[in-house]
Amino acid sequence: MNSRTENPFEKLRVWQSARQLAKAVYTTTTAFPGNEIYGLISQCNRAPVSVAANLAEGSSRNSRKDQAHFSEIAYGSLMELACLLILSSDIGILPANSERKLRDSIEQLSRQLNALHRSQRSRID
Repeated sequence: MNSRTENPFEKLRVWQSARQLAKAVYTTTTAFPGNEIYGLISQCNRAPVSVAANLAEGSSRNSRKDQAHFSEIAYGSLMELACLLILSSDIGILPANSERKLRDSIEQLSRQLNALHRSQRSRID
């Protein structure tokens, strides 16, 4: 039996999407060459973790302005991931079908993040 209490951020669909993206990226980068362990693998894995972590941290803030700020940071990390995937594809370590699947997830998450950010900004006093 799981007696763990669910944190408020875990209920956010946008956070759940970020979590799924992070898992997909980790799975994908296992096929990258070992010489990229401290380069693209590390950076690709950190970026979606940053998205999820910033959403979690922002959700704990009382100020709408602070919440919106963390959503902006999460969006920046998401765009960093998009860039890293493009570069990984350019150098031939990310197959086109994997890039497209991850980019589709990024586009969906981007829409969710933008909607969250608009909502947060509209409620700033």
